[in-house]
Amino acid sequence: MGFLQFNAAAAAILFSLLLPLLLLNLHSAKADTFTNNINATTTTTENGNDFFPERKSLGGGKCNIFQGKWVYDASYPLYSHCPFVDPEFDCQKYGRPDDIYLKYRWQPFSCSIPRFNGLYFLEKFRGKKIMFVGDSLSLNQWQSLACMIHSWVPKTKYSVVRTAVLSSITFQEFGLQILLYRTTYLVDLVREPAGTVLRLDSIKGGNAWRGMDMLIFNTWHWWTHTGRSQPFDYIREGRKLYKDMNRLVAFYMGLTTWARWVNFNVDPTKTKVFFQGISPTHYEGRDWNEPSKSCSGQTKPYFGYKYPAGTPMPWVVLQKVFSRLRKPVYLLDITRLSQYRKDAHPSEYGGHSDDCSHWCLPGLPDTWNQLMYAALFS
Repeated sequence: MGFLQFNAAAAAILFSLLLPLLLLNLHSAKADTFTNNINATTTTTENGNDFFPERKSLGGGKCNIFQGKWVYDASYPLYSHCPFVDPEFDCQKYGRPDDIYLKYRWQPFSCSIPRFNGLYFLEKFRGKKIMFVGDSLSLNQWQSLACMIHSWVPKTKYSVVRTAVLSSITFQEFGLQILLYRTTYLVDLVREPAGTVLRLDSIKGGNAWRGMDMLIFNTWHWWTHTGRSQPFDYIREGRKLYKDMNRLVAFYMGLTTWARWVNFNVDPTKTKVFFQGISPTHYEGRDWNEPSKSCSGQTKPYFGYKYPAGTPMPWVVLQKVFSRLRKPVYLLDITRLSQYRKDAHPSEYGGHSDDCSHWCLPGLPDTWNQLMYAALFS
């Protein structure tokens, strides 16, 4: 079992994942059509019924709310002070000198999205349970949603429980629980005689996700970690134990296990399911044609229509896995709109030297939640 060992099946998987992106690059003139088709904002059930509504465009047709531009809006941000934000996301508290990054609103090209109404959200989810499932980017979005709601009812009673795995914020007068289940890969990390193993075919942690009224999943960030920064010693798929493997192949296998869990365990009449999409990083300035830069010191979004770095491979993997879903899952396709926001990271204003993967709060995750709100209530 050498480093980066593959069998024939794994090689075939990698080829099948690379092919769509290769074709996309070869036919760049058709890239937007490809994105429009594959980014459809509605996933259908097995009998063909739409699970989520789509926005109507200004011309009366369907609107892709994930295609648009960032515009200045003096009424932003949606909130200022919030009791739920961790210090590493509180960029203003850590002394970020500019605040223009707080003033950008996402505007779809062909329609408008409703402004978030926290009181309406509370009434619609009265007595319900919402769970974010994923890594620290789920933490980012979880805290954002709680802050957006709290800004509408600042005097309401709430309780907060924080643990390493399961945390919750409860708006007591409304009986709404917003939970966070921390898992880096969605699939299981287990102890075996050989060491800590990432089990690509096991998802026993899913037992904690049952009984929710809404689930919002996320994973990718940790799949890129290698060496000392990865929390496992081996990767297992069935009976085969690998020291390592191509991380896109591993991501595909793990995400396929998640899709299987959704297919067998989600009742669409009781539970709405979202997937956060691929959140980009901005460590490499060459991604937006500034090779010597990172997110540090960035004060404005990228305003070009096509982001120079193009479509990230994990996005292609995600689309491949979504094609296997038999239950309705709404993809919050936040990748492109987040790629533009090179200015929205904590960088050195979050207690770390250079954080170009998480997001300031208030900030970009508020837009993710506003788009989720639009998907739910349009």
